[in-house]
Amino acid sequence: TAGRAVRVAAPVRVRGRGDVTREVASVIQDERPRDDAGNPSHPAYVLPRTCPVCGSDVVREEGEVAARCTGELFCPAQRKQSLLHFASRRAMDIEGLGDRLIDDLVDLGYLSTVADLYTLTLENFLEMRQRAEQRDGTVPETVKGGKIASKWAQNLLASIEASRATTLERLLFALGIRDVGESTAKTLARYFGSLDSLMSAGEDQLLDVPDVGPVVPRRIVMFFHERHNRNVIAKLRNASVLWTERPPQRSAEGPLLGKTVVLTGALSSLGRDEAGDRLQALGAKVSGSVSKKTSFVVAGDAAGSKLEKAKELGIEVWDEALLLDFLARHAQ
Repeated sequence: TAGRAVRVAAPVRVRGRGDVTREVASVIQDERPRDDAGNPSHPAYVLPRTCPVCGSDVVREEGEVAARCTGELFCPAQRKQSLLHFASRRAMDIEGLGDRLIDDLVDLGYLSTVADLYTLTLENFLEMRQRAEQRDGTVPETVKGGKIASKWAQNLLASIEASRATTLERLLFALGIRDVGESTAKTLARYFGSLDSLMSAGEDQLLDVPDVGPVVPRRIVMFFHERHNRNVIAKLRNASVLWTERPPQRSAEGPLLGKTVVLTGALSSLGRDEAGDRLQALGAKVSGSVSKKTSFVVAGDAAGSKLEKAKELGIEVWDEALLLDFLARHAQ
């Protein structure tokens, strides 16, 4: 947008790209707000050169739109976001660990890395809340009827405890490796089988992983080469965070090899995540959108626009019963 001279209050023309994404096509120059002298009322937007939070340099890689702070986990803002991502439902699924709580835990010195979550005690949480209330000058929420309210902290500790048992793909996604989303994390977990195998892999080996692309291998190697990240993983292990590991699955085989599948609607017998995992284990690629390349669509209850588009394109549609029958016949 910088090349299009987008300014505050500037009217723009927007065009669609794909199913959802929108792009600023152009700025309507004649309709931009101007002062009495005919000059634009607002200055052109200029990306900051330094991070407003930690002061580190801001860079924008060639070919990318986003500008990024180079401070990484030195930057409190990035530290907080890494903790939020780690605790999110599709990562380690730590219920109750939201923005405000993470802000206070980081700002008051209780958390530096995601591994620190597993060292926190009930006393830490209650002390932190009282310090935050004193800092903000708010009415204490931790004291009710002369007793210290601790149920919220007990529930949070139970959720943290439950997250110690996870899967390799969830852990990889939770670590926040740049460009490693859920799908790529699952692919890497199946291909390497163990975290140590992935950590020791070079770029050439990572380039052989299906559907990973040319950029991600370098991101992965750089992430695991960083001493700080390796220390965090060591701390997670020392804190008894355990993840399931299996023999590598690298052979190009399976009854759904080469097939692209889309799941839509609610499945009553198994969750969509589980259904997707089982289809991928049989060789399928699970996609989030319907296109001419889609092999078939699995439609559960209350299936919406994806089902309609599949019918328009003449794509095969499976109901839940057909899916369950197929999975039963090809159980691994």
